[in-house]
Amino acid sequence: MTTSKKTVRKSPLRAAITGVCGYVPPDLLTNAKLAQMVDTTDEWIVERTGIRERHILAGKGLGTSHMGAEAVRGLLAKTETAPGEVDLLICATTTPDFVFPSSANLICDMCGIRNIGSFDVQAACSGFLYALTIGSQFIETGKYRKIVVVGADKMSSIIDYTDRATCVLFGDGAGAVLLEPSRRYGIIDTLISSDGAGMPHLHQKAGGSRMPPTAETVAKRLHYVHQEGASVYKFAIARMADVVTALMKRNRLLSEDVDWLVPHQANKRIIESTAERMKLPAERVMITIDKYGNTTNATIPLCLWDYERKLKAGDRVVFAAFGGGFTWAGVYLTWAYSTKRA
Repeated sequence: MTTSKKTVRKSPLRAAITGVCGYVPPDLLTNAKLAQMVDTTDEWIVERTGIRERHILAGKGLGTSHMGAEAVRGLLAKTETAPGEVDLLICATTTPDFVFPSSANLICDMCGIRNIGSFDVQAACSGFLYALTIGSQFIETGKYRKIVVVGADKMSSIIDYTDRATCVLFGDGAGAVLLEPSRRYGIIDTLISSDGAGMPHLHQKAGGSRMPPTAETVAKRLHYVHQEGASVYKFAIARMADVVTALMKRNRLLSEDVDWLVPHQANKRIIESTAERMKLPAERVMITIDKYGNTTNATIPLCLWDYERKLKAGDRVVFAAFGGGFTWAGVYLTWAYSTKRA
């Protein structure tokens, strides 16, 4: 007589976001203040971008890592995670404090996180989703159990406040999430992509190895963001829509299956176009661009921070981003927790 044994099939191990915290510096740069600096108006900025104000990190010697550390300290406190429990920290940033060491190293030091791996990811505005994708691999293999992913940028450090085409767009800020293993919730699918042919349309001309800093490059104002708005707008609309469409198709999602779209906050019209392609109503789209502007790698975690109380365990969430390079990325996950509403 033989006894058959049933094989219990475990659900796959996934990286779940189990906490989020954001930080924006206290100094505000409103549209009214910008109108005193360059030839623009509040009405013009709001109509074309949806931005009303942005936060600026003021103060001598303060960099991206200072904002990142504020977000990480808040994250550790609210998730009751000791610094010694963190296995890995990844910082997505386009404005690191230094060429080296990485801003991730500095954040760890400020937060008392010792003797772990930490590094920066640079993929422009898509960097946070690239970093989430990288972090999820370490969770899925069982290598690590607690990973902090930070998105932070001090965009004011590379913005020309005499150029009205770019200075109205960007702000400073940081956000951080905690990734932990789960067999019920977490990251289901990711998509990252790039096309280096887009470089001429959005880049910083000087400051790297191709054109190191000199008195001449500074005098010619080559250390600021160079953006060809019309070209970037066209590519961003196409690629943001493409990435969410691909994720939905691969995971057999209909528009009614998606509870939230979390788009990179570059321009309200790009966000609305992406939601329209997904056939999602406005109430299921996270928008914070009006009060933060484009904080580059911080936009998506700041959205999660702002909307955290509206999220509930099991919500199906799609992230989408587009950045200079060009880069673009998407993530599909199920949210891991509900937050008590006040």
